[in-house]
Formats: sequence, structure tokens, C-alpha cells
Amino acid sequence: QVQLAESGGGLVQAGGSLRLSCTASGRTFSTYAMGWFRQVPGKEREFVAAISRIGGGTSITYYGDSVKGRFTISRDNAKNTMYLHMNGLKPEDTAVYFCAGKSALLGPDIIKLMRKYDYWGQGTQVTVSS
Repeated sequence: QVQLAESGGGLVQAGGSLRLSCTASGRTFSTYAMGWFRQVPGKEREFVAAISRIGGGTSITYYGDSVKGRFTISRDNAKNTMYLHMNGLKPEDTAVYFCAGKSALLGPDIIKLMRKYDYWGQGTQVTVSS
């Protein structure tokens, strides 16, 4: 069983930056595909970014179209932590951000699917004011 905990959310002005963190319990974090999703009330959870588990010494990152070029996902397996660096924030980025994990090597199409993840954090609110 893995537990995930997000932190780093808050209120920021448009154009500003935030860094979200997702810390995992357990010893096998490096084997997990990890993702960030976000949700606003009344809408489905939206894929934001994902990072594959380390394979051959590297990992692959994926981004939703609305955040490409502004957000960067990364992971530090020594700290059991994944990050989401958010730059150029816009009011439409306002949402609850969730981290998710699955102990598997997920391909580029699968890793973006919410239903493929087994573990979820409680979420952290990000509010971007105009």
C-alpha cells in the first residue's frame, strides 16, 4: 500500500509560479509511474502531467496540451517525491491538483488515463487570481 501526500498549493497572481510536491510512502517509489491531475467543481478530473518510472536510467515526461511549455514534472526517487513546477499561471489553472501513482511501466497513451492509477493523494488547492 502506498500513501501519497500533496503540498505546495496556494493563492498566486496570474503570471506567477508555484511548485507542488507529492511525497510517497513505501520503498518502491522508483517503480511507480506518477501523474498529476486537476479538477474543478462540476468537471471531470483532467490530465496535467505524468512521468514514467525510471527505465534504463531515464524517465519520460508527458504533458496535457493546456500546460505544455509552462509546467514541468520531475521526480527525486531518493526523496520519494514528485514535483510539478508551474510557471506562467493563468486563472484557468485554478483547480484542486491531485497526484497519482501506479506500480507499472505505462505507455504514452495509458499514462494519461485517470482510471489506470491505483493510488491518489487528497489534493491541494491552487488558486490563480487575475
